[in-house]
Amino acid sequence: MEPPQSSEPSEPSELPEPQPQLTHTVADGVATVVISNPAKRNAMTAGMWRALPELLGQLAADQEVRALVLTGEGPTFCAGADISSLREPGEDPQALAVRAEEALAAFPKPTLAAVRGYCVGGGCQLAAACDLRFAEEGALFGVTPAKLGIVYPSSSTRRLVSLVGPAAAKYLLFSAELIDTERALRTGLVDEVLPGGQLGKRVAEFTRIIASRSQLTQAAAKEFATGRTDRDTHWEEQARRSGDLTEGVAAFLERRVPRFTWTA
Repeated sequence: MEPPQSSEPSEPSELPEPQPQLTHTVADGVATVVISNPAKRNAMTAGMWRALPELLGQLAADQEVRALVLTGEGPTFCAGADISSLREPGEDPQALAVRAEEALAAFPKPTLAAVRGYCVGGGCQLAAACDLRFAEEGALFGVTPAKLGIVYPSSSTRRLVSLVGPAAAKYLLFSAELIDTERALRTGLVDEVLPGGQLGKRVAEFTRIIASRSQLTQAAAKEFATGRTDRDTHWEEQARRSGDLTEGVAAFLERRVPRFTWTA
C-alpha cells in the first residue's frame, strides 16, 4: 500500500544569489558591458576590477565593435567599490580601480556610460573615464573617498577636474555629497539627462549614430581631445590612405549613407 501523500505545501528551494560579475553583449557594432552585483547595488568587487581591463582588451580587438556602452544591471549604475573587499589581503583595491579606469579611458572606440540610480565612488570613477555620460532623471552622483579617509588618485582627480572644472571637483571631493542630474548636467559631469524610461532608447539611438560615422575621425578626435600633440603627422597619413574623405563627400553628394572603411 502506498503511503498517503502529504497535503502540506513543500518548502520552496532557496535560489543561490547571483555572483558579482561583468557581462557583455555585442550587437549592431555596439558592445554593452553590464556591471552586475545587484545584492550590493552593483558595487565592484576586486574580481570585477581585475576582470574589466581584460574584457576591454578583448572588445577593443573585436573589429565588429565600433562603440561601447557601460551600464549597471537594474535600477542602479554602480554604488562604488565593495567596501568589504578593502579589508581583504592581496593587491591594493585602489590600484585595481585605477587600472580598470585607465583601461576604460584608453579604449580606442567611443565609450558611453548609461547611468540610472546611484553612480557613486568607484562607479563615478568609471563613468568619468567614459567619453560621454547619459543619465536618467533621478540618478545621483558622488565622489566619496572623504567618507573613508582615502586619497583619491591623482589621475582620477585630474580627469574629474577636466570634466567639471576645479571648483566643482573640489566640491565633490571635499564634501562627498551626492548631486542630482540637474547639477551634474550643469557642471558637465553628464552630457544628457533623459526622462524615466527613455534612457535605453536614447542610448541605442545615439550609439547607432556613432557606429555609422567615420572611425578615423573618432579615433583621431579621441586622441586630440586628451591633449596629445605628437600624432598630427600620423593621422594626416591615415586620412590620406583611408579613402574616408572621398567616400564621405561622394555619399553626401549622392544623398546616401557613407560606407567608411578605415579601422584601427
